[in-house]
Amino acid sequence: MADSKQISTDGHSDLETDCEDDGGPCKWGPFKPDFCQRFRKPGWVLFCLCWVGGLQGMLVTGFVNVIITSIERRFEISSTETGTIVSSYDIASAICLIPVSYFGGLGIKPRYIGIGVFTLGLGSFLFALPHFTTGLYIVDNAQDTICIPGGNATTTCDATTTYGSISNYMYVFVLAQLLHGAGSSPFYTLGVTYLDENLPLRSSALYIGTYYSCVIFGTALGYLAGGELLNIWTDVGAVDTSSLSITPDNPKWVGAWWLGFVISGVIAFLISVPLSGFPRALPGSSKYRQEKESEVYSGKKKAETAIADASQKHAEAEKPLVKNIFHSTKLLLTNPTFMFLNLAGASEAIIVGGFSTFAPKFLESEYSLPAARAAQYVGLAVIPAGGGGTLLGGYLVKRFNLKVRGILRMCLVSTLSVCVLGLGFLTYCDNVPFAGVNVRYQNSSSSLTVEYLGKQLDSTCNSNCACTEEDYHPVCGRDGLMYFSPCYAGCQVLQTGDVTRYNNCSCIDSNATDYMAEFTSCDSSCIWLPVFLPLFALMMFFTFIVSMPSLTATLRVVSEKHRSFGLGIQWLVVRCLGAIPGPILFGKMIDLSCLLWQKRCDGDGSCFFYNNKLMSYYLMALGISIKGLSALFFFFALLLYKKSPNSSKENIIEADSKLDIAATDTSANGIDNPVFYNSTEKISVGTEPQVITSTTLKTKL
Repeated sequence: MADSKQISTDGHSDLETDCEDDGGPCKWGPFKPDFCQRFRKPGWVLFCLCWVGGLQGMLVTGFVNVIITSIERRFEISSTETGTIVSSYDIASAICLIPVSYFGGLGIKPRYIGIGVFTLGLGSFLFALPHFTTGLYIVDNAQDTICIPGGNATTTCDATTTYGSISNYMYVFVLAQLLHGAGSSPFYTLGVTYLDENLPLRSSALYIGTYYSCVIFGTALGYLAGGELLNIWTDVGAVDTSSLSITPDNPKWVGAWWLGFVISGVIAFLISVPLSGFPRALPGSSKYRQEKESEVYSGKKKAETAIADASQKHAEAEKPLVKNIFHSTKLLLTNPTFMFLNLAGASEAIIVGGFSTFAPKFLESEYSLPAARAAQYVGLAVIPAGGGGTLLGGYLVKRFNLKVRGILRMCLVSTLSVCVLGLGFLTYCDNVPFAGVNVRYQNSSSSLTVEYLGKQLDSTCNSNCACTEEDYHPVCGRDGLMYFSPCYAGCQVLQTGDVTRYNNCSCIDSNATDYMAEFTSCDSSCIWLPVFLPLFALMMFFTFIVSMPSLTATLRVVSEKHRSFGLGIQWLVVRCLGAIPGPILFGKMIDLSCLLWQKRCDGDGSCFFYNNKLMSYYLMALGISIKGLSALFFFFALLLYKKSPNSSKENIIEADSKLDIAATDTSANGIDNPVFYNSTEKISVGTEPQVITSTTLKTKL
């Protein structure tokens, strides 16, 4: 018992130190199982957070982005609208970031994270709900889409009737994404700071880099697993798949887009329980706090900053909560390096958000790939590039012990590299010739020139067929052209079998005797996919290699007491200026390249056919422009960075949150300069730092 009361040379008892280091036991309310206490270690926290990060990446960035094309087809919505759905995640996250990061920073961080994971699970179940509340997905009857000579064109639209469009399910997806965003808001603020507070400076970057890498691996898993799920027909168990006349290669195919969300919701509920039981702090955390103050940004004079930091803590304790928030905000907003890092992060978020959302759709359109295969190709590019880049970025900071200036130079070089690699979008593929959209009817195979003609689906060869644009049933003719439907191809005879085929097609110039058109899209002869994918992987590599170092720089230029709140402000800026407009902006660029829109009773629906050249040029111009802005912001962050005086061996004042004594009456001590000291061994007397023991403290007083 006597040992527990022993007084150390710095004036603190071992019991007091234990209370500072130990945030309490693992518990769930009054339930404190003994066997759980062995898990109060940074490694176990990292293990749980890796599950959280992997789930969030798999769900929000993986599954959501993979099924974009599928829900556009199934629920008749445009890319701009799906971009809005994706951005809703960041809207909710931005709204919740400030209160969650501030109050969560004052409270028990793991508990806030556990509640967030539970909310994420609720959003997952809501996202899958439209599948269960709509009827079976019925592909248009092949018999109804053939040419009927002398028939009358019919329409299901009535100008006097108000229609309840299936596209209104967009708002259910938006609400689900709002829950996803609210639930994820603590992950990258409280989760990162909780790890940082309980780790030494050299290990912090590697642990956080591992956490972020799991997000990338989760994203890649979401692409790969989501792609496999899209090979399963959407109405699992309700339809005999052997009776279907289409395959996953068909543009009308809709896979089991909802299944991944049900699985993710179950996993989220299971993870939230152990994570919410971790204590406020882990044993041994207090000794890591002082070493992380040496690189905090300071624009003041050294002596002024040192004295202000030592006395400010007592003043802040007396301020009302609102004044504390405004004071913390002012300090962060007047830190130019911090703010330019925020703007660079916003630029990066536009790129990451836009390409992660629409990269599968881009590959699907550009290289005539089925949705499942396009998603898997993106996943295969993201696994080594995104995950490896994030890990390597964290490792380089640790391996070379990079300071803030070195980190910012590294970010600048990596960002400029992506600007050069962005020229890879010049490897676009010409469109498959589509009769009445980008080529004229009855062109010979030797003179097919893909060009924008404007939609002219009606022709003399199908003028007597009573065709309607409500029935998009694309067929590939033996002449190499794709047609909007068998009706627009002038086909009058239906041949049933494993693959639906047609004959007697008046618009198709072919001598084939077995069949003249097939219910599928025409294959592309483009050879650029093996060239583009490695370039895209390198773009992702140099993009993600910046993420961990830039986060480390942010943590280093902000004081320890403001880190949780600072990350909250950073994520707010990144989401409002980057992640929210990014998918909408990219979706709009893709919509601008659309050549053929779905016709609904209440307006246009999803896009059926894009101009590949325009899509590539639009995305290349947008990507290089945004990356150029990001490089400019990193440059200004480097230019305006000022190192904290705390890093110098001179003018050292290490003020604790509990300032024991501030002796300013120098006449009583016989000292010409003021004395400040606390529980640490270093003290500044005037301008010369001295090492003080408990004996010399008494002598000086």
